[in-house]
Amino acid sequence: MAVALLGGRPREDLGVTLGRADRQVDLFDDVAGFCEESLPENSIYRFLARERDRLFPDELFVDLFTDRGRRSVPPSVVATVMVLQRLEGLSDREAVDRYAFDVRWRYAAGVGGYGTGRWGRFAHTVLVDMRERLRGSQRPDRVFEVGLQAAHAAGVVGRRRVLDSTPLYDAVATMDTVTLIRSALRGLLAVAGAVLEAELRAVLSSGDEYVAVGKPQIDWDDPGAREALIASRARDGYAVLAVLHGRQLVEAVEQAAALLATVLGQDLEPGDDGVFAIARRVARDRVISTVDPDARHGHKTASRGFDGYKGHAAVDPDSEIITATAVTPGNTGDAAAAAGLITDLLHDDAPAPSGEQGEQGEQGEQGPRVYGDAAYGTGEFHERLGEAGIASRCKTQAPTAAGGLFGKDRFVIDLATQAVICPAGISTPIRAARVGDGSGIAYFGPVCAGCPLQAQCTTAKGGRTISVGAHEQALADARARQVDPAWVADYRATRPKVERKLGHLMRRRHGGRRARVRGTDRVDADFRFLAGAVNLARLAALGLRGTTHGWAVAT
Repeated sequence: MAVALLGGRPREDLGVTLGRADRQVDLFDDVAGFCEESLPENSIYRFLARERDRLFPDELFVDLFTDRGRRSVPPSVVATVMVLQRLEGLSDREAVDRYAFDVRWRYAAGVGGYGTGRWGRFAHTVLVDMRERLRGSQRPDRVFEVGLQAAHAAGVVGRRRVLDSTPLYDAVATMDTVTLIRSALRGLLAVAGAVLEAELRAVLSSGDEYVAVGKPQIDWDDPGAREALIASRARDGYAVLAVLHGRQLVEAVEQAAALLATVLGQDLEPGDDGVFAIARRVARDRVISTVDPDARHGHKTASRGFDGYKGHAAVDPDSEIITATAVTPGNTGDAAAAAGLITDLLHDDAPAPSGEQGEQGEQGEQGPRVYGDAAYGTGEFHERLGEAGIASRCKTQAPTAAGGLFGKDRFVIDLATQAVICPAGISTPIRAARVGDGSGIAYFGPVCAGCPLQAQCTTAKGGRTISVGAHEQALADARARQVDPAWVADYRATRPKVERKLGHLMRRRHGGRRARVRGTDRVDADFRFLAGAVNLARLAALGLRGTTHGWAVAT
């Protein structure tokens, strides 16, 4: 009897062979006849019923199963249920109930009515098992990939991409400092073996057994009691880490110890008396939950915060097909994920049109373009697009200065002569930074003292300074481009389309805005599957059909 891992836990597995759906059409099936007469031609149900075997036939999943054992539910049936589940925002139990009692789902899955003898129903754990098998395979995103490949084959995906991101709320509760420390200690003691656990418990001095999940009972209105609680749990944490210091540890203990060290270091600092207290700051990459250590505090705007992840998407604005997705912790900048969303354009070998980068050539063909809001308008990303011959339609913020003083754009930065000229016409050299990346600083110093424009320029006693970034020229070029009326019109007509597509992704709270799983990798796979389901619904609306020559859309 083989032992397999499911969700990190061992389970007995006699082996599961590939189940195959019956592809023979029952001409007298009442369910199929009723649905074909009642459902619109471009509904997702009719689309899946018609193209299911071509999009994800059972053979597409053959690598997930063994040669011997019990027969699985046909993967084409399970994949259809998973797609409809994501579109309708259902839990696993709700999805299998819908499959059992909604004739549209049965029609889409190709099992027909209840007298056909085909899969009447199956347990919700089949969906759990399929996700786990996909996650452990060489092609975990195959459902997303087949929809995108069909769109490319039908010629509906062009060479323009619009980028944006949206918050994904985590599936766990955000923890305060005391809960973080206790949870991390509890997790470390749980994975330590009996001998090591006894050794670690011997150095605990707070009296806390670290068994109960809830907080210790104290007078939370008493500042002294709160401070004593924090200090005692911090002492326990550091004492345990001292025992483990320098030892060779198994992976589980090493990871638990690293998490404990992280939560201790991010929130606490010793006072003058050596007593640990909560730091009056927020750590840059603060862990907010030991249950999901990848989740982070994030901000979509200055006033709108969230806890969890960011879902990034690239959309073809003409067909509204999602071409790539990514998930990052919530505190990651949008531009950090941008290059990974346009790898198809970066590695595109198609010849560029005979014109400026990505612009329209003499024959009217259009080169690749990337659109994004100001979060993507970094100098590094502009340069990356330029090197690949892609026209940037990413907005770049104008420089600002506090108090209404002269912004950086009022100064002439001459990179050829390595000098900066101020609004009063005074020139000063750019002093290169030690890092050698092309950045530097221009100091105007004492010349500001007698300048008639000083009150409008600076309040610094040492005079005005101008920082010159490593990508200064790329930013200057981008700001110059975006004042062109044609650039503005193209941007305004194209970029908002990604907002609508993100609305489609986030339409359902369960499995949409709220993550259903924990950890960056799992949330990333789940978000990409959702994008694949939304793409299939879009292809149905476009009238995609399989023909003897490939894929084509209705004209």
